[in-house]
Amino acid sequence: MLRIAACGILGLGAALLIAALLLTTYTSGKIEQIPLNIDNSLISDGTGTALDPASLSGERFVIDRDVPVVSQQQVSVESPSNADVVTLQVGTTVRRTDKQQDNGLLLAMVDTVTLNRQTAMAVSDDTHPGGSVQKPRSIEDTKPPTNVALPHDGLSYRFPFNTEKKTYPYFDPIAQRAFDANYEGEEDVNGLTTYRFTQNVGYDADGELVEPVKYASLYDNNEDSETTARAVQWGVEAADPEEPITMTRYYAAQRTFWVDPVSGVIVKAEEHANHYYSRDELRPEVTMADYTVTSNEETVESQVAAARDERDRIGLWSSVLPITFTAAGLIALVGGALLGSFSLRAESALIDPGEGESGGFFAGLGGRRAEDTGPMPAAEAETEKLPAQRPDLHPDPGPPDRR
Repeated sequence: MLRIAACGILGLGAALLIAALLLTTYTSGKIEQIPLNIDNSLISDGTGTALDPASLSGERFVIDRDVPVVSQQQVSVESPSNADVVTLQVGTTVRRTDKQQDNGLLLAMVDTVTLNRQTAMAVSDDTHPGGSVQKPRSIEDTKPPTNVALPHDGLSYRFPFNTEKKTYPYFDPIAQRAFDANYEGEEDVNGLTTYRFTQNVGYDADGELVEPVKYASLYDNNEDSETTARAVQWGVEAADPEEPITMTRYYAAQRTFWVDPVSGVIVKAEEHANHYYSRDELRPEVTMADYTVTSNEETVESQVAAARDERDRIGLWSSVLPITFTAAGLIALVGGALLGSFSLRAESALIDPGEGESGGFFAGLGGRRAEDTGPMPAAEAETEKLPAQRPDLHPDPGPPDRR
């Protein structure tokens, strides 16, 4: 029984060491994947300058300054999503909080992208564009949304696991192409060490317009990329105030991301976006929306918590369990070897008790070797010899009878 128990413990130790090896090589790579249960609402707030939509039907476009602005992103997982890829659908709205419903809506977009779950890079090829956007709809529109294929490349809404201190391509769905996100340094966010990345779309490092992007319309007739209105409405000088002037909509942005380098979760974001109309791309004439928003405290706390959960999950499978299994496996191997050695000695002692003065392990239990048994002490004592009387062969007849 001891030998069987020893073999079982040795087998358990070997199994634990193999499990530890698999966790550090194969399983940890499978754990470092974008979750399939993402359902987040990310809110950023700030201020900006914005066109009053109500003035579009008036005599002159009205631009309001220092208006409160809120940006909201609703992130969810859609199909196709499996062991290798995850599809994120992100609905983004930017609105003025001092206006109601459509009058306060500055931007609305639904972007869908399929990402590699390990690298966070967009998955796109000739037959699978890897992304799409929905055509704009009004709040009252009840028709099903119409998707327009939009090939994505680079990162979207996340960074890769084990983010490095380098430049990554990060996709902008409004500009419809990727721009560099450059590593700038480390920064603490709510007790979490993060990597800070900055991205410029149409701006240079000094915040000057250098190459703004012509707004890519999602309407069939490009009605929101070029607009024609009277000079007096635009508020520009002209020989004839009623002269129709066509202006093009341009877009530029600056972003800062604070990224958890372990999980790739963006725990905080700041965005400066500038939408404007102009006849010269480098000389904005009429502002549509120029705002700066930053993740609010609730969003930062929830994203930091999500990053810590990812860290704990990765640490459990890649560090804690492998170390625990390795230690337990080594202890089991040593214990099994000792138990096996003891069982062999015990079996040998039962079959052939050991030599020596102690008579072996089981000598105290009454076992004696046959060759070691000598005469008992009582048999070695001297015996007193008593004289024996010899028989009288010629007895004396005694005196004669005188009767």
